[in-house]
Amino acid sequence: MRDEIRALVEALTPGDAQEARHRQEALAWLAGTEDIFRRAKPRTPSPHLVAYFLLRDPSDGAVLLVDHRDAGMWLPSGGHVEPGEHPVRTVRRELREELDVPAVFAPPYGERPAFLTVTETVGPPEQRHTDVSLWFVLTADRGQRFTPDPVEFRGVRWWAPAEVAGAPAGTVEPHLGRMLAKLAAVSP
Repeated sequence: MRDEIRALVEALTPGDAQEARHRQEALAWLAGTEDIFRRAKPRTPSPHLVAYFLLRDPSDGAVLLVDHRDAGMWLPSGGHVEPGEHPVRTVRRELREELDVPAVFAPPYGERPAFLTVTETVGPPEQRHTDVSLWFVLTADRGQRFTPDPVEFRGVRWWAPAEVAGAPAGTVEPHLGRMLAKLAAVSP
């Protein structure tokens, strides 16, 4: 599975210098470990492999974000990749668990990640760890019904790209603006 994950990361074309650095960090991590899966909460082992999925309405580029209780900010949905699980399977599983809808992967990426980040999580120091996050793009529309997990989320809502850009620091996922810029550069 590690070789499959490495192939996904190698196939990514970075959208900016920061993503290029994150890609190199992720490849170095993958080359230096046999254990890429989290086994015990909250920190072991670190980094953790994560699959984010950005639900995007293709008509206007709006994205569905969740108000995540633990992170204290608006994020794309996602979750840790379980031992032996392919990240695409994680997307399908987590989308059902978190929002109760099926995954519809968006072109041009399909079942390949569109973006990659390596970030330190928020929270108490004893719970912080590094996440290597593969970001997938899914198609959804504003009329779709979602059943958000009330244990994980305070709410969900659609955000226009301009709202994401104008959000105060610390209220939305810090790399989301870069992800949206990358999508805008490849979208017709």
